[in-house]
Amino acid sequence: MLALGVLVSGNGTNLQAVLDAIQRRELDAEVRMVISNQPDAKALARAESAGVPTCSVRHGEFASREEFDHELVRRLQAAGAEWVLLAGFMRVLTPVFLGAFRDRIVNIHPALLPAFPGVRAQAQALAYGVKVAGCTVHFVDEGVDAGPVIAQRAVDVLADDGVESLSARILEAEHQLVVEALSWIAQGRVELVQGSDGSRRVARVRAS
Repeated sequence: MLALGVLVSGNGTNLQAVLDAIQRRELDAEVRMVISNQPDAKALARAESAGVPTCSVRHGEFASREEFDHELVRRLQAAGAEWVLLAGFMRVLTPVFLGAFRDRIVNIHPALLPAFPGVRAQAQALAYGVKVAGCTVHFVDEGVDAGPVIAQRAVDVLADDGVESLSARILEAEHQLVVEALSWIAQGRVELVQGSDGSRRVARVRAS
């Protein structure tokens, strides 16, 4: 079973997708703790409704990003979380956090990385004029949206798409993809290996 801690900042629909998949027994995992840096995040209410422990840790109350991350690590470890899912968490993690959960942090990004990293990825895609957008589930490392890709799903860009409509369809794909990727991890099917060029690691998913 995958012992998950989830970091959130907003609405929490990807968190809800994970909680629903666990309830349906499609995902062998348990969410041990949900933490938000925003005390009014709807994601916290979603977790509470599912009986999952929650807490709010406001980043502005800490003197440094490192001190904030120390507190996140402390709370997650106390709850027994072994893996961390970033589900719309709008903070860049420091080496303090990355070191505590090395190779066990997973993020969901609304673009087909390495294209359009960072914020407002959907708007970036529309501005560039791509015909296909999508989403990525990847490991988190020191770079911004630069860690090894676990899984991706493409979403067609329609002729009349705006940021809102494209974002909504990408989000639907995210809900499916994050559950699929976490299921692979729970089954022990995901491994990090050295890339063919030897310069960086890649995620490899073994067949079931």
